[in-house]
Amino acid sequence: MSDESNLLGDYVRARRELVTPEQAGIPSVGVRRVPGLRREEVAMLAGISADYYLRLEQGRDRNPSPQVLESLARVLLLDDDATAYLLRLGAGKPRRRRRPRKETVPPGIAKLVVTLPLPAYVEGRYFDVLAANALATALSPRLVAGGNRLRDVFLDPAEQALYPDWEDAAQGMVAGFRESVGTDTDDPRFIELVGELSLASPRFSRLWARHDVNTCEGTPKHIDHPQVGDLWLNRERLGVSGVTGQTLVVLHPDPGTDSADKLALLASVVPIKETRTTDRLRRHQGPPPRTGTGRRPTAGA
Repeated sequence: MSDESNLLGDYVRARRELVTPEQAGIPSVGVRRVPGLRREEVAMLAGISADYYLRLEQGRDRNPSPQVLESLARVLLLDDDATAYLLRLGAGKPRRRRRPRKETVPPGIAKLVVTLPLPAYVEGRYFDVLAANALATALSPRLVAGGNRLRDVFLDPAEQALYPDWEDAAQGMVAGFRESVGTDTDDPRFIELVGELSLASPRFSRLWARHDVNTCEGTPKHIDHPQVGDLWLNRERLGVSGVTGQTLVVLHPDPGTDSADKLALLASVVPIKETRTTDRLRRHQGPPPRTGTGRRPTAGA
């Protein structure tokens, strides 16, 4: 695992190595001994001195102006998400080591996940699965509370087999993870997870070194399920109100498609468990309130 104390320098160096001279509009002459752009080329294109850029990469200057960072973002071909991440890195906010904090799903969200008729789960800031319904688990047995999406995707062959486009899915997940964590790299949970995956998965280590950043948004998801075959599902990610870093993930097919029929077939093997759980929730909530006359309240009450 690389040193996370120089986040800004590590980031601009990694992105510099991914930009070719052709992309930057620089003639490529002779043999180049470094991948991507040279430091002095980035400095020239960004309108700063080569010595100042070197100090940025080495971590000797960690508070560049927003104008400098935006110039670097332009030269390094960063999109909006990556530029916002770069600006956060350059903000210079002090970080302190914190104790691990247990992420708890709000009771109302936990009940909602169970009762949804679609695969749904709650994901924490570090991609831990905090809650999941039975249909989500039917899609992947790893989608259960206590699992971790990064660990499963990179270390579990059965999970990898679910994704025909696993390489792209893995890259997108790492980019989303870095965006989710941001500058909070002193959190013990982050240190534990990245350290474990960097040692156990060469693929994760290579992707992590790229410093890709991307916001995890709703996107189509292709799954090759061992029971029902190919599924194309839309993935919606909804922030949990009042809780920082938690996301409700819901998967749904386009109506009238083959995927919708296959998901309905898959759902037919899990309704008993789901119904029993729903019944327990209803018993726990108790009967609906009654009016003084012993009748149920009307809609306007």
